[in-house]
Amino acid sequence: MYVAHLSLTDFRNYSAVELPLEPGVTVFVGQNGHGKTNLVEAVGYLATLGSHRVPHDAPLVRSGASRSVVRGDVVRHGRHALIELEITPGRANRARLNRSPVSRPREVLGILRTVLFAPEDLALVKGDPDTRRRFLDELLVARAPRLSGVRQDYDRVLRQRNTLLKTAGQASSGALRTLDAWNEHLARLGGELLAARLATIDVLQPLVAKAYAHVSPTQEEVRVDYRSSVELGDHTTAEALAGDVAAALTERREEELRRGVSLVGPHRDDLLLSLGEFPAKGYASHGESWSVALALRLAAYDLLCSDGGEPVLILDDVFAELDTGRRSRLAALVADAEQVLVTAAVPDDVPDQLRGVRYVVADGEVERAE
Repeated sequence: MYVAHLSLTDFRNYSAVELPLEPGVTVFVGQNGHGKTNLVEAVGYLATLGSHRVPHDAPLVRSGASRSVVRGDVVRHGRHALIELEITPGRANRARLNRSPVSRPREVLGILRTVLFAPEDLALVKGDPDTRRRFLDELLVARAPRLSGVRQDYDRVLRQRNTLLKTAGQASSGALRTLDAWNEHLARLGGELLAARLATIDVLQPLVAKAYAHVSPTQEEVRVDYRSSVELGDHTTAEALAGDVAAALTERREEELRRGVSLVGPHRDDLLLSLGEFPAKGYASHGESWSVALALRLAAYDLLCSDGGEPVLILDDVFAELDTGRRSRLAALVADAEQVLVTAAVPDDVPDQLRGVRYVVADGEVERAE
């Protein structure tokens, strides 16, 4: 799998750009703030319908423009697929596949898969649980695109339920019966999400341990465990897990009514990252934290490869954050990927194993270096 061509219209600082790409390594070099990260952000958006830098789409539209368009010609198993995404803040985004409109943008999910390394990845170890949940859920959707709909439905039900809980002080018996209906929806969707998350953690754990051993010079073992806000039994089916969520909702009903917020469910869960006997957050050094973050991304890459399609690897300004040893080990691990897109402010930051086709990015202009 690789992106053969990227086309941007009014995306970030680009009024228009046409960028031919090819398999192997492509490096974008330019000073910070000139647009090199915007290029790989657009590739990631084609794969996930989201940005790794901002939670909302509005910043993706060039100042003064009303919309932006991202197009990517994706080659998978020798066949081309053209993905077109129209981003319009304040309105529903639109998508086309091979120039034909699709009813919902999420229908293009799974055509392009990416694994993106970025300086923001340090938050996977040091940041809040929502960062780790997002990492896990994006991996779920990359493996099974239909789960995007489950996530969206869960978030919608959660918002509706929270709105009802906030008015619980004045709630009538009818309103509380409505709460029971929302509980059923939340439990069913939550059980499906939990089943997918737990299954993914089960296969991800050994891959993370293997990747950490490659990128880190220490002998400490890294572990990934799932901490649920729900007391889980030994079962793993979505139906049984939905029962666990429903039981937890019943148990904490009075507390939720008193506090006006949903206290149990996948939205309250976390990934526990351990290094040896201690949690990585708060105990790991800066270098160890980076190694854990890299191991998570490399494990995601290995998992997607094993699912039958090698994703595009994106290394966004990562090498400036790493010491020489970690740079070299990371480069050795990814150099043979089908397509690797690298950004760097300083050319010498890029290891020799990744010196492929080079583009110079300056003031929103992209030129291939000779």
